[in-house]
Amino acid sequence: MSSSSARGYWGDSFDTSTDWFTPVPPEASTAVGLLDRPDQGGRSGYPAQDHPSFPPGTLGETWSITQQDLYEVLGADADDLLADADVELDELVRMINAETTVMPPLDIPDTIAELDPHAPPPPEMVEAISTWKRRFLKGAVGAVILTLTGTGGAAAAMDKSVTVEVDGKEREINTYASTVGEVLENQGIEVDSHDALSPSPSSQLEQGETISLDRGRLLTMTVDGQQREEWVRSVTVGQALRQLGVSTDGAWVSAKRSMPVPEQGMNLEVKTQKSITLVNGGQQPEQLETTAVTVDELLNQQHVELGAQDRVTPGGGERITDGATIEINRTGTSTENVHQSVDPPVEEIVDNSMLKGERKVEQQGSPGKKIVFYRVTTKNGEETGREKIDEKIVEQPEPKVVRVGGKEPPNSAVWDKLAQCESGGDWHTNSGNGYYGGIQFDKSTWVAYGGDQYAAYPHKATREQQIAVATKVRDARGGYGAWPSCASQLGLSS
Repeated sequence: MSSSSARGYWGDSFDTSTDWFTPVPPEASTAVGLLDRPDQGGRSGYPAQDHPSFPPGTLGETWSITQQDLYEVLGADADDLLADADVELDELVRMINAETTVMPPLDIPDTIAELDPHAPPPPEMVEAISTWKRRFLKGAVGAVILTLTGTGGAAAAMDKSVTVEVDGKEREINTYASTVGEVLENQGIEVDSHDALSPSPSSQLEQGETISLDRGRLLTMTVDGQQREEWVRSVTVGQALRQLGVSTDGAWVSAKRSMPVPEQGMNLEVKTQKSITLVNGGQQPEQLETTAVTVDELLNQQHVELGAQDRVTPGGGERITDGATIEINRTGTSTENVHQSVDPPVEEIVDNSMLKGERKVEQQGSPGKKIVFYRVTTKNGEETGREKIDEKIVEQPEPKVVRVGGKEPPNSAVWDKLAQCESGGDWHTNSGNGYYGGIQFDKSTWVAYGGDQYAAYPHKATREQQIAVATKVRDARGGYGAWPSCASQLGLSS
């Protein structure tokens, strides 16, 4: 409830059927009337202290209608209108301020406390009075002029028919307003800083004028995971995206593009189309078109599954950009079973009938079989590591049996002396002149007497093996004649 109703102003008992000068349609926002009042004994001065349109108390000229007020509402046509009505400006001011002119009551904001008639009015009251004047004064002027002239010519000149278009919806109104801003204020239409208004609020109003208001809408957009806020006008989603420079070719949009952006604004998500390259392990690179925002979303779209040790570059939570390359490194481990042979063990039997250094294979034996278990690591299909983790014998090998000599060669000391003479005591020398070992065998003699059973060349055999072969040569030839020079020096029989 307004303060005027609470304080018992004249409006509480006002009879619209008798007290208004002219009946007012329900949609009108201005109404004035003239009342006959008895002679007040020559009392002059205005505004009247008990003016029915004003609340109780004396606020001086705060309530008064001034010449400046009339010029503001009548605008550039003020002098012509007054001339047509044949009335002076100060006389018009006096008549409007007179107690017989009744205008709709003033709504005092509830925030204003009880007024002190001896104190200056608070700013809120001054603003309320100014708004009241702007809203109703022109209608009051028209009514007074109509009363004075008895014709509607001058008053009609103040009335204009205009079209108000809000977000494409039109309505025609008649108004006494002088400017676009006054029309909007009288119609209760507020203009926000993000709205588009044409003409501007301060533009003078012309007959037949069209006032166009396109309200701003707050569009909260998330484009490829990045949020931003933009103001648009009465457009569709698709038009708004084009105006804001958001690529929509092949894009995924959370709302239909033909949907109008509502006046209260909306949330909108857009996933733009991107060209990317996917390298999946050791496979050939694949060119893809996708609206995915992150790497994880792309992999889900492509039904790509990752192993526990697989790695993706860039990471799964990273945003995808146009032209990006997504690489999957497939790292895996597996167990591989390998069948291998087992070398037979060698069993040696010492035979004292054989000279030391002699060997004779009695049983070749046979290899066994085993399964070796390996842990194999691969990267993109290529083996990068192999680790033996276990083995299992599936077939035991048959041992190889070898007889080895246990008897000391006879006169081994003699052979050491002979070797000292022949090779300086070096049993493994290769003289380079076709003779080898401590006793300087040639190749043919070594082979002829069975030395190749020990080694291909004499110097590769042991001392004992060389002595065993030398003993066979000595016995076959009846002495040490195979080594004539050294045998002569040592006094050995040849």
